[in-house]
Amino acid sequence: MGSLDRLASERTDLTPAEVEHLQGLVGAWALVADLAMSDLVLWLPTWNSGGWVAASLVRPTTASTSVPEDVVGSFLPRGRQPALDRAAASLQMVPSAEGAVAVPIHVGARVIAVLAREASTRRTGQIEDVYRGLAEQLLTMVGEGTFPPAHEDWASGSAPPRVGDGLITVDVHGRVTFASPNAVSAFRRLGLARPLEGADLASLATRLWHRPGPIDEGLALAASGRVAAYAEVENASACVTVRSVPLDPESGSAGAIVLVRDITDLRRRERALLSKDASLREVHHRVKNNLQTVGALLRLQSRRVQAEEAREALAEAGRRVASIAAIHEVLAQDPGDHIDFDAVLDRLLSVERDLASAYAPGVEIIRQGSLGMVATDAASPLAMAVSELVHNAVEHAGAHTICVEPSRSDGRIGVTVRDDGAGMGLTTDEGLGLQIVRTLIEEDLHGECEITSPAGGGCVISVSLPWND
Repeated sequence: MGSLDRLASERTDLTPAEVEHLQGLVGAWALVADLAMSDLVLWLPTWNSGGWVAASLVRPTTASTSVPEDVVGSFLPRGRQPALDRAAASLQMVPSAEGAVAVPIHVGARVIAVLAREASTRRTGQIEDVYRGLAEQLLTMVGEGTFPPAHEDWASGSAPPRVGDGLITVDVHGRVTFASPNAVSAFRRLGLARPLEGADLASLATRLWHRPGPIDEGLALAASGRVAAYAEVENASACVTVRSVPLDPESGSAGAIVLVRDITDLRRRERALLSKDASLREVHHRVKNNLQTVGALLRLQSRRVQAEEAREALAEAGRRVASIAAIHEVLAQDPGDHIDFDAVLDRLLSVERDLASAYAPGVEIIRQGSLGMVATDAASPLAMAVSELVHNAVEHAGAHTICVEPSRSDGRIGVTVRDDGAGMGLTTDEGLGLQIVRTLIEEDLHGECEITSPAGGGCVISVSLPWND
C-alpha cells in the first residue's frame, strides 16, 4: 500500500473515492511542479480536525528544491501554517509569504486536501514567466477539480510528460503562442524549417507525419489542444510524442498546453531490441534444424553399421542430439534468459513416446506437476538428464507407466521420474545414461541425484538443484 493510501486510511476519514481523486492528482502534479518551479506538498486533514498530515511531495525538475527533507508523514497542528487553515475555510486559493500558495481541493463543500506550493528558488526570465503563468492556471484548475482530466490516463504513452522535454502553448484556434527551445528542437528534428510560433500545430503535425498507414486521428485533436489527448508524430527522421492539456476544458476558451518529447532514440533502441529478438529466434531455429539433421544422419548411419554395439551407440547419440534440439525448438519460439521448462518437457516426452513405440510398445509416459520458467543455462542440462532417465526407464525397466513429476519448493527445483517396472538391484552397475545424469546434475549444476527402489517394485529417481527465483 502506498504512503498516500496508508496515511489516508490511518489518519483521515477520507472515503475511497476521495482518495482515488487525490491519487489521480498526484499522478499528474509533476507537470504543475515543473511549471511552477516549486515543490508541492499535499496536506490531508486529520480525522479529528486537529491539523494536517503531509501525504505526498513532488520536487521540480526545472529548479532546485526548497524542501530538502522528506516531509511525508509529518503532522502540522492547526494554526502552525495559517494559509492551510484559511484555504480550507474559504475554499479559495490563499497566497502566503515569498510566493507560496495554498490551494484547497474539495468535493462540494467538503475539503479533502490542501495543495501547498512552496516558494520558488528560480530567478525570473521570459521562459520562467510563461511557466509560472501556466502553473497558476493549472493550480486554479486543481482547485476546481478539472485537472488532471478525469478521462485522461496520465501513464499512457511512452513516458509521463515532463516540462523540460518541450512545451508549447496554443490559443483557442490551435495556433502556437509559445514554444520552448526543446520543443523547437524536437520539431526541427522532424524536418520543420519554418518558425514554430504562429503555426497551426494540428496542420503542421499531420504534414510532418510520414509513417506508413493512415494518420492517427488523435494527432489532430492532441495538437490542436481541444481535448486532453496523446499521440505521436513519426517520420523517417524522428519520432515525437504530443500530449495536450486544455487550460479551460469546460468552455475551451483559454487554449492549451501541448507537451512534446523527442523519443527518436528510444524508438531506435526498441527497434534494435526487436531486431535482436528476431535474430535470436532465427539462430535457435537454425541450430534446431542443424541438430535435427545431425540426429537424422546418426540414425541413418546406425542402420548401415553391422556391429550391434555400434548401431546402438549411434542410435543413442542421435537421441541425445534430439534432446538438445528440443531445447532450441522452444527457444526459437520464445528466446530469452528463461525458458518454459514445462514446454521443453512436453517436447522431450513426445520424442520419447515415439521411440517407445519401437522399444516397448504400450508404455505410457505422462507428466504430472509443473516447473514453470527456468534459466536457459540450467534448462539444457536438466532436460538432457530427464531425457536420459525417461529413456532408461523405457528401454530397461519393463514398465507399463512412467511418470515425470517436475516440482519447485524450498529454494530448489527438481524432476522425479518414477516407473512401475522391475526396479534396480543394489548390485546393478550404473550405465552410461546414469553416469551422464550424475555428471550433468551433480557436477555441472551442483545438484543432487537420488535413486530409490520402493518395496512395491519400480524405481524412483529424483534430481534436484538449488534455485533462486
